[in-house]
Amino acid sequence: MNFTFTSREKIVCIALMIIGVISIAASFMTHNHQAWANLLMSNFYFLAIALGATFFVAVNYAANSGWMIAIKRVPEAMGSYLPFAAIIMFITLIFGGHHLYHWMHPELYDEASESYDTILAGKQAFLNIPFFYARMVFYFLVWVGFYFLIRKHSLAEDREGGMHNYMKAKKYSIAFLVLFAITSSMASWDILMSLDSHWFSTLYGWFIFAIMFVTGLFTMAFLIWYLKKRELADHITTEHIHDVGKFVFAFSVFFTYLWFAQYMLIWYANIPEEVTYYLTRFTEYRWIFWIAWFINFIPPFLILMANTSKRSLNTLMVVCLILFVGHWLNLFVVVMPGAMGSHGTAHIGWQEIGTTLGFLGLFLFTTFTSLSKASLKAENHPLMGESMHHHVI
Repeated sequence: MNFTFTSREKIVCIALMIIGVISIAASFMTHNHQAWANLLMSNFYFLAIALGATFFVAVNYAANSGWMIAIKRVPEAMGSYLPFAAIIMFITLIFGGHHLYHWMHPELYDEASESYDTILAGKQAFLNIPFFYARMVFYFLVWVGFYFLIRKHSLAEDREGGMHNYMKAKKYSIAFLVLFAITSSMASWDILMSLDSHWFSTLYGWFIFAIMFVTGLFTMAFLIWYLKKRELADHITTEHIHDVGKFVFAFSVFFTYLWFAQYMLIWYANIPEEVTYYLTRFTEYRWIFWIAWFINFIPPFLILMANTSKRSLNTLMVVCLILFVGHWLNLFVVVMPGAMGSHGTAHIGWQEIGTTLGFLGLFLFTTFTSLSKASLKAENHPLMGESMHHHVI
């Protein structure tokens, strides 16, 4: 069963990308500083989705999981955005880094300068531009390289059958998971946490991982819904949808737990250099901060608690659309206060929404292109029979 990337879908994706280009251009003409922040935020959002999907594939290979084989072409296709995320991220960091990251200004490390910063000087061994870019190269080489290796052997399973390619994909998945545990945390420190360069949180890596996995899960659920609507995924049953719904429910709660744990410990300790992170968000982004928390926890918790909701693809889609908006708002609050710094409070307008729509168009274009290059059903996978007979107890 094959997916055909139709002309109508291509036109929609290209139209979204054109909206994104216009929005980005308008942003640079009106507020150059926030334009770079918009680029960083939107690209990281879809990078997180692609990484969450790749992690999902890898962790299921490592666990010898059979149930997910029926749906694995979807998260595999989502990972195809990673090379584009790498290119856009390097463009953003190379040309916009000094606008986004306070620590990149050299006068902060000059003891003779009035701007000398003792805190950042103490972090200079880690937060310096050459080492920063070297780490970025390493992160994306790991993510993109292992994605292509896993995808290569996954597609080879269709052609050749047997256990050889399955075991190869499993081996690469295990290696990826070990490196992902390191690189995902460190990348969250570098790309996001260093925007607030005086502040740090020991929970931050887990917090950003939760965002990656949840966004990957609900985007995967949306794409499965779309394939079912096009009647291209008869092999994906209500049992598979139920398990996807359970993942969305569980990791939405997990995200909220990490969000609350980070906030509560900092609030309770009330240490000035820690609470400044939340004070900025309370004073300048208060409503977005609390609305994002509410959206990302209450709807998925109340709606998906019932088994019948998790088994209904239409109900799951409502939750996924809510989470798409909620995690966009959450990432807005994560990125903008640190990226804007003394340049004022960021606002949400048509340019910010248009930029995200442009990235959505690029993500869907790469994902649909990847889906069209392989059968939606992994015909010769050794665990395909188990997946077809999967039943949720």
